[in-house]
Amino acid sequence: MKSNGKLGARRWSAVLLVGLFGQFAWTIENMYFNVFLYNTISQDPGYIAAMVGWSAAAATLTTLLMGALSDRLGDRKKLIAFGYILWGISTAAFGYVTKENAAKLFPGANAVAAAAITVVVLDCVMTFFGSTANDAAFNAWVTDNTCDDNRARIESVLSILPLVAMLIIFGAFDSLTQQGRWREFFNIFGIAVTAVGIVSLFLVKDHPDLKPQKTGGLRNLFYGLRPSVIRENPVLYLSLTAFCLFSVAVQVYFPFIIIYIQNYLGIGDYALVLGVVLILASVVSVVSGRFIDRVGKMRFSLPAGIVMLLGLGAMYFVRSQAGVMIAGTVMMGGHMMLSSALAANIRDYTPQGKVGHFQGIRMIFAVLLPMIIGPAIGAAVIRGSSSTYIELGQVKSVPTPGIYLAAAAVLLLTVIPVFIMRKKGIH
Repeated sequence: MKSNGKLGARRWSAVLLVGLFGQFAWTIENMYFNVFLYNTISQDPGYIAAMVGWSAAAATLTTLLMGALSDRLGDRKKLIAFGYILWGISTAAFGYVTKENAAKLFPGANAVAAAAITVVVLDCVMTFFGSTANDAAFNAWVTDNTCDDNRARIESVLSILPLVAMLIIFGAFDSLTQQGRWREFFNIFGIAVTAVGIVSLFLVKDHPDLKPQKTGGLRNLFYGLRPSVIRENPVLYLSLTAFCLFSVAVQVYFPFIIIYIQNYLGIGDYALVLGVVLILASVVSVVSGRFIDRVGKMRFSLPAGIVMLLGLGAMYFVRSQAGVMIAGTVMMGGHMMLSSALAANIRDYTPQGKVGHFQGIRMIFAVLLPMIIGPAIGAAVIRGSSSTYIELGQVKSVPTPGIYLAAAAVLLLTVIPVFIMRKKGIH
C-alpha cells in the first residue's frame, strides 16, 4: 500500500490514542501482573516465568490467526475497536483474583497454587484480546498508513508510548498498588481501555487500498514460515532475528526490575527512579527518530546497541538511587534507539499485501521466543544466586544484579545479524 510522508491529524490522533492506551494495558500486564502475583499470591519466580511464557504463546498464536484474518476481511478497524473493548473488561477482572476467592472456587486445591494458575489463565485471555486489537490489527494498520520515509519517526514515537504509559502509571496510580488497592487499580485502566475501543469505532479509518482477500484461509496462517518465503525475504528475517535477540536480552531483566529495585536495592520510591529514567529515555527516543531515518537504520543500530550495553553493565554495579537513575537512563535510552531502528527496518521489508500475515511472524520473533527464553534465563540467574529474605516466616527469592550481566551477554549476539545486513549493503 502506498502512503505519503504525512499522516495527518486524524491518523496521528489514532496512533497516539490507540497506541498509548494499549500500552497502559501492556504495561500493567508486563510489569504489574508480576508484582501483583509476587506481592499478593506467591513469591516463586517460576510462576512469573510461566505467566510470561504462556501469555507470549497466546499472543503469538492470536496474532498469527487474527493478523491473517484482518488481511482476509480487509478490516483492521473493527478488530481494533472491539478488541480494545474486551481487552479492558478482561484487565479489570484481575482485581477479583485473590487467594480467598480461589479457595472458595477450588476448595480441594492449594489456594496459592489455584490463585496463581488463575492469574496465568486470565493473563492468556486478556492477551488474546490485546493481541487481536494491538499486535495484529493496530500494528498492521500502522504499517498500512506509513512509508519508508517516516517509519523510524513513527517508531520513535510508538517506542516511547510504553515509557509514557509507565510514567503516568507510576506517577499517578502506583500508590494504589502500594496500598494494596489492586481492584481499583485494575478497574481504572480496564474502563479506560474499553472507552478507547468505543472511540476507535469513530476515529480509526482503514487505508483505502486495504481490500478483502478471498484466498488463503487457514493455509496462510504460517505463510511467513515457509522456506520459500524466507528465501525471498532475507533482510526481513535477519531484521526479525536481530529484534529477537535484542528482545530476549530485555526480557532477562525487565519482568523483575521493580522487584529488584524494591527488594535488592532497598529503594522504596521506585516510581521516582523509574519516572526520571523514563522521561530522559523518552526524550532520547523522540530526538533520535528523524536522525535514524536520515543516517540509516542499520548504521544506527550498532552505536545504539553499544549505548544499551554500557547501561546494562552500569546497572550491575550501581546501588544508589542516583546511580540507578543514571545507569537506567543510559540503558533505556539505548534500548529505545535500538528498538526504533530494528522495528522500522522490519516494517520497511514487510511484503505489501501480506502485512497482517506477518504480524504473527513478528510476534514469534519479538514476543514468543523472547518472553519464553528471557524470563527463564532471568529466573535461573535469580535461583542460582541464593539471594533471599524472610518475611512473616516465608523465604522469598530476590532478583540480583546478575540479571543485567546475563542480558548484556545475550545483547552481544545482536551484532551478528546486524553485521550480516551491513555486509549486504543495508543501511
